[in-house]
Amino acid sequence: MTAATVTTPIAADWRDFLALTKPRVLSLVVYTGLCGLLAAPTTIHPVIGFTAILCIALAAGAAGTLNQWYEVDLDSRMKRTAKRPLPAGRMDRDTALQFGVGLSIFSVVLMGLAVNLVAAAILAVSILFYVLVYTVWLKRRTPQNIVIGGAAGAFPPMIGWAAATGDVTLMPILLFAIIFLWTPPHFWALALFVETDYANAGVPMLPVVAGERVTRQHVGLYTIPMAAVAIAPWPLGFTDWIYGTVAVATTAIFAVLALIVTMRTSQPGDGMTPEKKLFKFSILYLFILFGALVVDAQVFA
Repeated sequence: MTAATVTTPIAADWRDFLALTKPRVLSLVVYTGLCGLLAAPTTIHPVIGFTAILCIALAAGAAGTLNQWYEVDLDSRMKRTAKRPLPAGRMDRDTALQFGVGLSIFSVVLMGLAVNLVAAAILAVSILFYVLVYTVWLKRRTPQNIVIGGAAGAFPPMIGWAAATGDVTLMPILLFAIIFLWTPPHFWALALFVETDYANAGVPMLPVVAGERVTRQHVGLYTIPMAAVAIAPWPLGFTDWIYGTVAVATTAIFAVLALIVTMRTSQPGDGMTPEKKLFKFSILYLFILFGALVVDAQVFA
C-alpha cells in the first residue's frame, strides 16, 4: 500500500493546514500582489488595502490546497513532495477539499464585498485557472504546462492594482506579462535538476519529454521576451529611472545566468550548478524588480 492510499490518517494539526497553502509560493504571490497595489497611481484606505492582500493570500492558499488535493498521487511519487500532509497520510482528501473550497469562496466573496468587484472577478479567475486549467487540464498532458499555466501566478499584481484603482490598464497587464514570461525559465531551471522526480511521477515536464538540450534552449528563448517586458515600463513612461536602472541591471544578470544554462552541455549534477543559480536568482530577481517598482512609484508619485 502506498502513502497515497492510506485510509486512516493521523489527525492533522495547524501545521498541516498551513503546508497545504504552499507558504513559500504564497509569500511571492502576496508580495507581488502588494507591490501591484502600492504601485497603483491612487491611494487606498489601509484597512481596505490589508483586506485586499488578505484575500489574495487566502486565494493563493486555496489554490495550493486544491492543487495538492488533486495531485496526491503525483506527490506521493516525488521525493520533494512525498512528505506533504496528504501523501504522508496526515490528512484525508475530503478535509483538504473542504478547506480549499471554503478558502476560495470566502476570499472571493470578501474581496467583492470589502474591496471591489473587478478585483474579486480577477481573483476568482486566478483560482479557477490554477486549479482547472493548470492542475487538472495541462500539467499531466503537455510539456507546455508551465508556459500556459504560468498565467495563474501572474495575476496577483493585476489583482492588487485592480483593488486600488477598480480597473485594469496597460501597466498591470505588463506586470502580469513579466511574471507570465518569467515563469518558464524559472521552472525549467528547477526541472533540469529535479527531472528524475518528474519522470517518476509521470509529469510531462519539458526535460522529460523533449530532453535536456531542448529545455536549455527554451530557457534562453523565453528569457528574451521576459527581459524586454521587464524593462518596458521605463521607456513607455510608466516608471522613472529608479525602476529602469534596477530593471536593466537585474535583468542583465538574469540573462547572463540563463545564457550559461542555455550553453551548458553537461548534466546538472550536484552542488550549486548554473541551473540552481538561475533558479535561486530568479526568485530574488522578482522580489528586487517589484520592490523597485514600488520605490519608484512612491518617489515619483
